[in-house]
Amino acid sequence: MPANRASSSEPPVPVEERLFSLVLALLATETGLTKSQILSTVHGYSQRHEHGGQNASLERQFERDKDDIRELGIPIETIDSPDSPGDNRTARYRIPKGLYDLPSDITFSPEELSLLGLAATVWREGSLSTESRRALTKLRSFGIESQEWVIGYAPKLRVRDAAFEPLSVAVDRRQLARFGYLKPGEAAPRTRTVEPYAVVLHDGRWHLFGHDRDADDSRTFLLSRIVGDVELDAEGSFDDPGAGQAEKAIAGLDDVWRARTATLDVVRGSDADIRLTKRPGAERAGERLVVHYTDANVFADELTGFGPEVRVVEPASLADAVRARLLAVAEAHRTGEI
Repeated sequence: MPANRASSSEPPVPVEERLFSLVLALLATETGLTKSQILSTVHGYSQRHEHGGQNASLERQFERDKDDIRELGIPIETIDSPDSPGDNRTARYRIPKGLYDLPSDITFSPEELSLLGLAATVWREGSLSTESRRALTKLRSFGIESQEWVIGYAPKLRVRDAAFEPLSVAVDRRQLARFGYLKPGEAAPRTRTVEPYAVVLHDGRWHLFGHDRDADDSRTFLLSRIVGDVELDAEGSFDDPGAGQAEKAIAGLDDVWRARTATLDVVRGSDADIRLTKRPGAERAGERLVVHYTDANVFADELTGFGPEVRVVEPASLADAVRARLLAVAEAHRTGEI
């Protein structure tokens, strides 16, 4: 086996690591690197490169990696050789550093850089979206590799909704998404065709914000109510809705959250008391607790789980929803269904 080839027992280089190495190499060169130079020297390619051998599969990998990096918003420039324009064997590749650098007036302290790296890692744990890959790659290119003071502390977001990943892809690629959506009180899900603009986390749950083509209006969908698979329409793209879609979605959900309050009687010292008093915006009103919520049905499910530790004083619609759930549980026990 040639010395430059990795042994069969050596684990393959992770995709992220290979892409990061390629970004660093293309940033470091002013004149650009040829494909041959990249494949023979850059970590992730050099282990599989054969000098004078067949490297067709490795070249195809490089072409895919170039596309992936460009999709992350990182510009790769191709410089043709003056002697043989259009020949990709002599073409050179580089990342124009001026287009990739942060603006000169933006600086970060070591602590801020560590927090940014941690935040990118947290988001990656949920699902490695285009935005998180872009942020993490850029941070690493600044030399942010380790955060000694936060080692051992890496919070994780566990994505429990199966719709999260395909909808994130649809947002990144601006593809139409089609899915069944079951609202409370409906007997069967209805198919929605949506231009997905952003997937956001609000009040502990994931939401999709976009333009509902059937309703011809903006809508926010709770991912946990999506039934079945999400279908992406490869031919059904839509125009860029512009920046700030995630912020717009969060602002709309915040407005709903602020407008909805519930007054509760909560048993002091109970699990319900401990959890509900820690909710953002929770306030004591004498012996009662006033809390905000976004979705009445979701909050009713949560309150039902506390059983006799909570009684809803108002609004009446929320009290009725919790009572109906408790009666359904009691009936299920009575009939032996659970």
